[in-house]
Amino acid sequence: MPDMNLTVANDMEGDPRAVLTWYDFLCPFCYVGQHRTAILVRHGLGVVELPFQAHPDIPPRAFPQFHKDLFAAHFVLGEDLEDSAVIDRHASGAGVDLGALHTALADGSTAAGVDEAEATGRKYGVQGTPAWLLARGLITGLLPAEEFESLAEHAIQFR
Repeated sequence: MPDMNLTVANDMEGDPRAVLTWYDFLCPFCYVGQHRTAILVRHGLGVVELPFQAHPDIPPRAFPQFHKDLFAAHFVLGEDLEDSAVIDRHASGAGVDLGALHTALADGSTAAGVDEAEATGRKYGVQGTPAWLLARGLITGLLPAEEFESLAEHAIQFR
């Protein structure tokens, strides 16, 4: 199962209006970083979220909800993201095809997708999460929300 987000990311590489962001579901800074990503989306930037040592790729229609649900499962509900029943429950609730998810987990394509997303990140200097690549610059760690507002305003000048 190809990682659709990575395909989109590869198509957007070099586009100054594109934002690539890397996350890990177990990273508390990535959990808070969802707010920073929302700032960029609110400013109309094209954001593509990529895993960095994270769980497998999910079809893009179901991904946004599943992404939020897994962060909430870990940080709000205290659930174990290594438990396949937890993943299946949240995936099913978000509309993910469990058969396709299990096939991708079994055939290794999910791990390959994460490896490829990490390689893309490393090409731009990503060493950890959260990280955002926008306006041709890498932002690592959590900056104050006000700085993200300024960064978003600068990035939309390229539109």
